Amino acid sequence: MSPDATHPASIPLLDIHEASVQRGERLILDRLSLRLASGQHTAILGANGSGKSTLIRLIARQIYPLAREDGQPAIRIFGRDRWNVSELRSLIGIVSPALQGDYTSEESPLEVFDAVVSSFFAARGLWVNHHVTEPMRERALEALDQVQALPFIGREMASLSTGEARRVLIARALVHRPRALLLDEPCTGLDPASRRRFLENLRQLAQSGMTLLLVTHHVEEILPEIDHVVVLRNGQLLRQGSKANTLTDEVLSAAFDMPVNVERRGDYFHANVG
Repeated sequence: MSPDATHPASIPLLDIHEASVQRGERLILDRLSLRLASGQHTAILGANGSGKSTLIRLIARQIYPLAREDGQPAIRIFGRDRWNVSELRSLIGIVSPALQGDYTSEESPLEVFDAVVSSFFAARGLWVNHHVTEPMRERALEALDQVQALPFIGREMASLSTGEARRVLIARALVHRPRALLLDEPCTGLDPASRRRFLENLRQLAQSGMTLLLVTHHVEEILPEIDHVVVLRNGQLLRQGSKANTLTDEVLSAAFDMPVNVERRGDYFHANVG
């Protein structure tokens, strides 16, 4: 049964109700409530320390919220509060700069196609006990083609540029045909030209039907296809809604604790500080 059949569109992708995450004496997330519909392209925006990374780890089941007093689950993903992590990863692909370092080490070379097809085995590269079937091979090639990375086959991951390697990691996530991609600061380390090419590639994925959850603190990275924005501040929800209602001088000045002027340039928004 396909993920779409198992998780109908009427079920929210994410439903968080008064979730709190504590580190030491500090609440990193403070009774955060958030609901995202299936198929809704969303940008999660906020300053460093606003809770974005903690929210990602919460969705990825790398950390868990404090127990609520009423005993009810604080977070449901696709309508469920209990997940096998590997099953969840097949429905929500996660790509981040931190993950990239695991695949681009020069000390442990990894070929591009192997990096992608080994996702079927939840492994970094292929091992002697891994049997790659023809459907797996075809799916890996299809995923690489989706991100325009077929020409990289045969090269080592460490030889790729930052943007090229990130596209390969997206292909690795796409082999499972996930319902959504969670992109954590995906443009970190990219020069302006590479960033624009990378964002155009993400636009193509969004237009093909892939749901994107884009986590960033750069307004100019919010794609035209994204019209739902979640703004976090100090572990709490500051504002959510359309770009017209969230990407304003008032909201972003509060989010970043300094005067911010927002302007629209074509299909993108830009923020100027001061």
